[in-house]
Amino acid sequence: MLLTIDVGNTSTVLGIFDGDEVAEHWRIATVPDRTADELAVILQGLLAQSTLVKEPEVTGIALCSTVPSVLHEMREMLRRYYDDLPAIIVEPGVKTGVPVRMDNPKEVGSDRIMNAAAAAHLYGGPAVVVDFGTSTNFDAVSERGEFVGGALAPGIEVSVDALSRRAAQLLKVELARPNRVIGRNTVEAFHRRARAACHRRGRADRRLRALADADRPAADVRAQHRGWLAADGWRPRMAGGRGWPAAAQAWPAAARR
Repeated sequence: MLLTIDVGNTSTVLGIFDGDEVAEHWRIATVPDRTADELAVILQGLLAQSTLVKEPEVTGIALCSTVPSVLHEMREMLRRYYDDLPAIIVEPGVKTGVPVRMDNPKEVGSDRIMNAAAAAHLYGGPAVVVDFGTSTNFDAVSERGEFVGGALAPGIEVSVDALSRRAAQLLKVELARPNRVIGRNTVEAFHRRARAACHRRGRADRRLRALADADRPAADVRAQHRGWLAADGWRPRMAGGRGWPAAAQAWPAAARR
């Protein structure tokens, strides 16, 4: 079985693959100053409590990280605790099967390369992957499975955090589904605004259309969304609209949660 680790700015997602099937998965907070030993304790604890997978069944490790300090400690963890297992770390110079058509391929985040690889493998190109995480990434994949660029925007929670910091009477609140269109208190009003930012057709649709039309008519391009903010209830309505195929679909649930 393959242990996969995706280190993002906010969350780290771990999954165990048995062939093409996700046998087990977990999500933990990304803490930049965790040591290699702490990471090993967390990983071993997760494997120990699982009823589906045990540590001796893991035969390989694949790692992708957008946080340099965590990547350093992950390397040390692999060296000290899993030196007997074959491991691959996605980084510049590693062949992923995804040609990077950028001015400086080395500056492209490994998470975006993996988005392109998964989109090409699962759905084929051309495609646009919208990754709703700490930042909202729009990743364009060509018909030949190449990463050809995209766009970046502040994530939903980052926007909410910025508003709570800059507005003296607005406190940070949990992102939750609003009960009504018109909020009757500050928290409900905040929820409604965050929901609107996620669901409105404007920004995401315009960027998707622009990215798609740069290569071919939007009706010929698939749209996939992923990320920890793409869970049910916060998923943007980007399918079935004018110029977009109704078949535009989400990534597998295990890849999003």
